[in-house]
Amino acid sequence: MKIEAKNPEEYLEQLPEERKEALEKLRAVILKNLPEGFEETMSYGMIGYVVPHSIYPNGYHCDPKLPLPFMSFASQKNFVGFYHMGIYANPELLKWFQEEYPKHCTNKLDMGKSCIRFKNVKKIPYELLGELTAKMTVQDWISLYEENLKK
Repeated sequence: MKIEAKNPEEYLEQLPEERKEALEKLRAVILKNLPEGFEETMSYGMIGYVVPHSIYPNGYHCDPKLPLPFMSFASQKNFVGFYHMGIYANPELLKWFQEEYPKHCTNKLDMGKSCIRFKNVKKIPYELLGELTAKMTVQDWISLYEENLKK
């Protein structure tokens, strides 16, 4: 599902009704729990949360003109995707998430390296995703990013 949007509000307006409420709620949970310094933007066609150049002038190593990406979410064709680079880069955070997930959901965890897929929008664990969002500060993410970049 490709949505052309200039900002998060425009993105949400274009969603099919069956996904709109869930993604609006997801955005609200993220914004409530997002540590100071991260900035909401459109990133790779998704609603994204980045470390702005004003905090991390080096930007993203793949394209330094872009701010450092951290987290995003999108309505994909068959699922809602929640992307969190912290669980990709930090094995301890990944382990925490995998252990907490069954306490919030009865369905099996469906994830890739940084992508958590929710095929049923009625089963998105908003509280858990809020906790995950709050677990990493901007400085934590920059340090982890730079540490992994050196490897």
